[in-house]
Amino acid sequence: MTWQGKIVAVQPRIRLTRSYDERQHTYLGYVLGIHGTLGSQPESSFLVAIGPKAHEEHKAQVGDHVAGASAPVADPELETAGYYKTSELQILAHAQSSGPGEKGPPFHALAPSLETYRAKGHRRLDARTYAAKCTTCVWGCKMPVEIIIDHWNRSRASDNVKRRFETFCYGPKDCSAYSAGPVRKVQGRKKWMVHEDDGDSTGQHSGDTVGQQWE
Repeated sequence: MTWQGKIVAVQPRIRLTRSYDERQHTYLGYVLGIHGTLGSQPESSFLVAIGPKAHEEHKAQVGDHVAGASAPVADPELETAGYYKTSELQILAHAQSSGPGEKGPPFHALAPSLETYRAKGHRRLDARTYAAKCTTCVWGCKMPVEIIIDHWNRSRASDNVKRRFETFCYGPKDCSAYSAGPVRKVQGRKKWMVHEDDGDSTGQHSGDTVGQQWE
């Protein structure tokens, strides 16, 4: 589907896999929040995923007018965006000002590389705070999460996998909008096995993958 409109948000596209007390991040690219037109539909707001190479080439940021073509996601439980596999990305017009600055929150400067997000690490972010204050911030992130219940059995059969979404912050620790929210609980292979995860990450996990495109 072809689309065009104004960018209202740019955030990292990251997927999280959990297995009891283990976690692995897959850094896939970026999610653009667009207010504009999608196909023949009336003007609306929607989310489009792009790859890291497209972000590096076009350096799209809040306020830019853009156009492209994307496919509907195959599995909405594994994506925050409604559309992905984006091609023909174009910057139709850059933001009228000299560019959004670093002042925030929310922060609207150019989103950094995926390697920067990974190196910085994240901390858990309250879902209500994210929805109210952080959906347009480059340091906010809503991640699709797959939980493999039996960490001795890596099968992704339906009885061994649970899915949900979690919100995180990669930004400055003195951000006035920040609120941690409750600790995340991860079920283990026995019902009485529950791991409590504070959500903090120092980055550089050995199992992480960066820059996988077209998933």
